Amino acid sequence: MASAISVDLDVAVRTREELESDLAGVFGRRESRAHAMSYIRGLCSDLPRKNGWRIAEWAGDERPDGKQRLLYKDKWDESAARDRVRAFTARHLADPDAGLVFDETGQEKAGTRTAGVGRQYTGTAGKITNAVVAVYTTYASRHGHCLIDGDLYAQKGWFTDPERFTRAGFDPEHRFRTKPQIALEQAGRILAADLPVAWMAADEVYGRSSKFRQFFEKRDIAYVVAVGVDFQVATQAGAYRADLIARTVPPKAWNRRSCGRGAKGPRVYDWAMVATTSPYHVLLIRRSITNPDDLAYFYAFVPGGQPLTLARIVDIAGYRWMVEEDFQQSKGQAGLDHTQVRRYRSWLRHAILAIAALAIQAVTAAKQRKHHPDPVLPIHGDDDPPDDYGLIALTVPEVHRLFMLHDELRDLPAPIARRRLDFHQRWSTWRRRHQARARWFHHRARLARLAW
Repeated sequence: MASAISVDLDVAVRTREELESDLAGVFGRRESRAHAMSYIRGLCSDLPRKNGWRIAEWAGDERPDGKQRLLYKDKWDESAARDRVRAFTARHLADPDAGLVFDETGQEKAGTRTAGVGRQYTGTAGKITNAVVAVYTTYASRHGHCLIDGDLYAQKGWFTDPERFTRAGFDPEHRFRTKPQIALEQAGRILAADLPVAWMAADEVYGRSSKFRQFFEKRDIAYVVAVGVDFQVATQAGAYRADLIARTVPPKAWNRRSCGRGAKGPRVYDWAMVATTSPYHVLLIRRSITNPDDLAYFYAFVPGGQPLTLARIVDIAGYRWMVEEDFQQSKGQAGLDHTQVRRYRSWLRHAILAIAALAIQAVTAAKQRKHHPDPVLPIHGDDDPPDDYGLIALTVPEVHRLFMLHDELRDLPAPIARRRLDFHQRWSTWRRRHQARARWFHHRARLARLAW
């Protein structure tokens, strides 16, 4: 039994060593390189707070100075590090039908000195609060998904106070950029690196930007972006708001479809596709099956030569959940929001190293998923339970536990290490089998409700 977990652990360690080797040339000094690698390993550890002080203590450093210098003073190229993490991710997750998902997430902060901090809305808190907000890109394919780029959003007020701006570590050439402009920069870097990208999904902040949408249209990349109720759509009958168009959709035009599997079953909604004056664009309307007044609107583009079907654009709309999962995992398993720095460069370097830590775990999970496939799920709401529910596929949180186990075993005598391996395998197997069983019943219950 312990041999199975040993294989998983070996794959995880080799994957981490592969990315560490890719990143080694970014750091000019041996000391900087050593601190960066232990920083990434600390981000993959079980530390409850993954900041410079805690990681230095975990790594056995006498003082936190080395980790602090790594973030704010040592000479290394953040752009090169980001590019190598992206290349590592592409090496393992790239696929011709892969896509990009853009979104922002925040971290609440006290005070006024932290770079980018200000009163603004963040979904993390669900309200307007004092926070820093950053825009990120997820790369998603059938193999897996993880963050591959990110940058800080600074409100206009930061650029009208030169003293505060300089004190926060912004370079003089740093200019104000809207969130869609930041996302466009990231998209440009990704496409310039020749990653295969077939589609794009984003929320309303980006969907409202015509420049953002046109960037992908010019490159023949399909997209489905959320838009507001007041988004103007050109139809054969004239230009109307999205919510007004929704009122004219006949009952037979609604189609019930799943936009992907959630943790508790298929995510099923009623969908309607409304033609526009363009043969390549449609308005997609989503309606809750439990609350018909709950509507969401999406603007979709499919380039010429590709099928503009409801199934295709509903699938792309459903891919947006992947970035939310990446935010949850990057914060929980890679310490993305654990930084306690004030200067922009320090924030950026911590974010890149956290993205690297998440990439290691996501790629490890993708590799092992080939040997730990998802168990069979029910097809109908009245299916009988199987004799064996199987195990859920290896996930990023499970890979995170592997690295915690590796840290725990590295200094133990061999007999004790073997017993710990066996214990961990039994616990992991029980947990994954229990999750498979719970998932089976959640899916059956959802299917049963849909049949009513």
